[in-house]
Amino acid sequence: MSKALGFVFPGQGSQYHGMLNEYFLNSDIFCAAFEEAKDISGIDFKSLIQDGSADDLSATEITQPLLLTSNYALWMLCNKNPEDIEVMAGHSLGEYSAYVAAGSITFEEALNLVMLRAKYMQEAVKEGEGGIAAILGLTKEELDPICEAISIKGTLVSMANLNSDKQIVISGTRAGVDEAIVVSKEKGAKRAIPLAMSVPSHCELMKPASVRFSEELKKINFKAPKTTILQNFSVTHSDDVDVIKNNLVSQLYSPVRWDETMNKFHDKNLESLYECGPSKVLTGLVKRKFIDTKVYSLDDYETLKIIQGA
Repeated sequence: MSKALGFVFPGQGSQYHGMLNEYFLNSDIFCAAFEEAKDISGIDFKSLIQDGSADDLSATEITQPLLLTSNYALWMLCNKNPEDIEVMAGHSLGEYSAYVAAGSITFEEALNLVMLRAKYMQEAVKEGEGGIAAILGLTKEELDPICEAISIKGTLVSMANLNSDKQIVISGTRAGVDEAIVVSKEKGAKRAIPLAMSVPSHCELMKPASVRFSEELKKINFKAPKTTILQNFSVTHSDDVDVIKNNLVSQLYSPVRWDETMNKFHDKNLESLYECGPSKVLTGLVKRKFIDTKVYSLDDYETLKIIQGA
């Protein structure tokens, strides 16, 4: 009986200066993926990782294609058939990495899509007018009325990433997010931290971007994925490419339901779960849910040997 493996792919916020350096030093396949991305996009993501500043890496129009490329390069090294993976999911932008890994779209198609996605998101809200913050220590039932009360007054703020039962990211207007930070602390949040992201993702402010992006998705010949992929918007899998596309559009202005997604991963009784991307953001979120599952991050070069032998 084959081992039950799960894969998750990270999104914005997982990038950092000098990331994945051992892969650049030791793998021609890994480097080739970055050369392919450079040929397609005209952007040297390898140089940005190694020589760029934190501000360079956090600009949405750079971060999104850079992370897709990083996730894809790591997936290529894993040498796995998607049919052998029990379940996949990507966090926000990471969902596109999952569909590349599952054979639904090519890397070139995904990279071009993601670059447009980032462009439309950046153009939807002027620099400095949006905000995003992590709220730790409040449940969604406690945080939702805080956001609603502020939004009613005309300064939009809503829950964007439901990462765990008490780790939630909010986004919206700068004024709305700033007020929600203050009120959340008053209501008992352990921490409320503004995040360095250039667009307020997964809120109503992204609806104009979603309309433009929908037109681009219509041009792409998606194929049914070769494994189960739980989508951010629905927390369900579909082989219907129209459903997949509609959910990817809705994802832009709707919360990432990551905690629910990981609950469904847990129900699969996986033997191993791999975070296929830089940093260990998702690894940290899922470890306490998967007591009987081995959880690894490919941010560690040594993990490559483990996954290649699995």
